[in-house]
Amino acid sequence: MYLVMDSVQWRGPLGKLLDSTFNAEMKGLPRTEYIYNMHWIDPRKLNFILKQRRNLIFATTLDKRSYGAGIVKQIFTADFVKKIKSDPTLYVTTSKNVFAKGQEVMYLYGNNEQELMVNIRKHRQQLIDYFDKAERERLTKSLLKAGQLKGLSEWVKKNMNADLQIPFGYKLVINEKDFLWVRQINPSDDKDIFIARKKYTSPDQFKKDSLVAFRDAICKKYLFEDPEVSDSYLLTETTVPFVPVESRQINFNNQYAMETRGLWRANNYSMGGPFVSYALVDKSAGYFYYIEGFTFSPRRSQREIMRELETILYSFKTSDQLAAPKGK
Repeated sequence: MYLVMDSVQWRGPLGKLLDSTFNAEMKGLPRTEYIYNMHWIDPRKLNFILKQRRNLIFATTLDKRSYGAGIVKQIFTADFVKKIKSDPTLYVTTSKNVFAKGQEVMYLYGNNEQELMVNIRKHRQQLIDYFDKAERERLTKSLLKAGQLKGLSEWVKKNMNADLQIPFGYKLVINEKDFLWVRQINPSDDKDIFIARKKYTSPDQFKKDSLVAFRDAICKKYLFEDPEVSDSYLLTETTVPFVPVESRQINFNNQYAMETRGLWRANNYSMGGPFVSYALVDKSAGYFYYIEGFTFSPRRSQREIMRELETILYSFKTSDQLAAPKGK
């Protein structure tokens, strides 16, 4: 993440707020890793090479009279400056492919720092979600470039009335009527995706305690730590105070869903790692779906692995979505 803004504002409260927003700690990881690595660019040094970065943020306020702020403000037309002055709720504009193909550019602005900071604090998650969505779109193209796990999408459509795109390189472990597990085992990591479903009966199924209980029941039944040890299984780790299990309501491909992040471990403490999951309902079919990605990668940074798993999960579609006209 590259932030273009005046040096004084970068060193002040506005810069600190932007840095803490986009350089925040990623939730649900066993070690401290940040959602993005923030790099500040002095507007006077913004050259052709720096303009090619895939994620760019320009930030300024109209009251700032410094040379650096003036460079950033040149982006705005006179008519747009009038709009900013007349409407304090205006604070963000985004554009694609401004200086390079596949690029995302965000412009943050306000009449003054206080006004802009209020809007950033109020909409902090939306700002992060914008770049997260862009990263998923880029990753989707990269992950599926070599193709998909043969026959998997067709099986999910036929047997689970849904769809999931699994990249080539993953292997099928278990496929039953209400459960599917695929994994990719590499020398330094183990990446896993599973789908579990049951009849939808109540909104209470979306509560965090209910999600954890369902997850643990599924893990104990299907997800073995060692196939040679019959009583080994995975469960949700709820005893690590600095990495709590956290759930939040999200828009999942234009559908209500609950996202949950946290840690898992084997019941014999032999292994563990992070997981991310999404719970949603197929109203037409009457099913409650729980889809999850988790990894065992003790010697690696796990941020990008979790982004990969999250990207794959976002390819999941219920029968409602599969039946909807394209573009909706």
